[in-house]
Amino acid sequence: MSLTNHNTETLITLCLSKNQAAQLEIYNRYYKAMFNTAFRIVKDRYEAEDIMQDAFLKAFTKLDTLKELKTFGSWLKRIVVNMSIYHYNKSTKFDEVPLDDVLYKVEDCDGIASNHEFNSIKAKQVIESMSLLKDNYRVSLTLHLIEGYDYEEICEIMKISNANCRTMISRAKESLRHKMLAVVS
Repeated sequence: MSLTNHNTETLITLCLSKNQAAQLEIYNRYYKAMFNTAFRIVKDRYEAEDIMQDAFLKAFTKLDTLKELKTFGSWLKRIVVNMSIYHYNKSTKFDEVPLDDVLYKVEDCDGIASNHEFNSIKAKQVIESMSLLKDNYRVSLTLHLIEGYDYEEICEIMKISNANCRTMISRAKESLRHKMLAVVS
């Protein structure tokens, strides 16, 4: 029986009864976005894949704690973000990531296609400039501008005060502007 035409809420209900086909369908619907979310934070493709896999395992084992079935996507994304930040902070290496690793090609990613196409030069410049930011600036801007979290959620995720969060994002935007101008010049 194919579950591809079922809505997400129906699939989640089936997942609660340990239906593996439903779990696979949920995985297929969300894995690209969750990989991209993890990858933007940890900057390592293989670590992002591990985080994504662990997040799905955690989500499926804790699915009974989900209060609203229709919020599954945002709930899963929160798990991925929290796990990504935890792994990023735990990591002791601070190696530079070449721009080519960030803008990987579909054929280089073992079947995990990017859901963001960086066709324009402007988008490439933004990504390149963001990779040059200090780590806390890059993470806070990624959470705010790309992932769409508000200040309160970022405060909770990064464990910082509201004033510190607003200041950090403001400074990160200003730093990004300066780096963008330097790339263009």
